[in-house]
Amino acid sequence: MDAKLTEKQKRFIDYYIETGNASEACRLAGYRSKNYDALGNENKVKLGIYIKEKIKQKEDERIATQDEVLIYLTSVLRGDIEEEKAVVVSQGADMGSTIEKIRTQVKPADRNKAAELLGKRYGIFTDKVESKNVNLNEDISKLSKEEREKRYMELCEKAGLKHNKDK
Repeated sequence: MDAKLTEKQKRFIDYYIETGNASEACRLAGYRSKNYDALGNENKVKLGIYIKEKIKQKEDERIATQDEVLIYLTSVLRGDIEEEKAVVVSQGADMGSTIEKIRTQVKPADRNKAAELLGKRYGIFTDKVESKNVNLNEDISKLSKEEREKRYMELCEKAGLKHNKDK
């Protein structure tokens, strides 16, 4: 983006994003004109694509990346992060009280939540699923009706399912 722009244009873009006013951005960027409104609108149109790019870049810088989130959660989990709390300190009956800020470690509940979120991210926690080892690919076409019904009952029982004996 920057290779094609003059220094004044770069300043115009920065000031326009800051103020939201094209004529003011022209004046602050160092343009000399009798009509800042017209020049500002012209720059706004001509540099619109660069303005959008710069806004997106600034937004990307403000939004946390995945790595930043993971680093933060790890810091909370390990107790590296401290919280700042306000505490009322009594100075005695005649002196009144004051408020002091103290730093404390993150609560265990917050550390547990960080561990849970990290565990989910890395697939550490999985639900146990018991397998009944039921072979559903068994070829029952060669069995008689009675044998199929008997096999059906056995499979239902093995799988822990209720079955209808009237079938």
